[in-house]
Amino acid sequence: MFVVSPEALAAVVRARRKDLGLTQADLSDATGISTRAIFDLENGKASISFKNLLLILEVLGLEVDVEVKRNG
Repeated sequence: MFVVSPEALAAVVRARRKDLGLTQADLSDATGISTRAIFDLENGKASISFKNLLLILEVLGLEVDVEVKRNG
């Protein structure tokens, strides 16, 4: 899946968390990141550190794959 906007990433994070049956509080407990920061991330409002974003993705079983953008 290609994610090209903060809103799209927010939707992926929220959907995966729900698929795993986790609440925002559960994710907060698992990552040590505040529930408010997770709420803001899932609503496309957050400016989160890359380190914390990677931690959230790890806990959710998601990964980042960076590729060279194709022309066209």
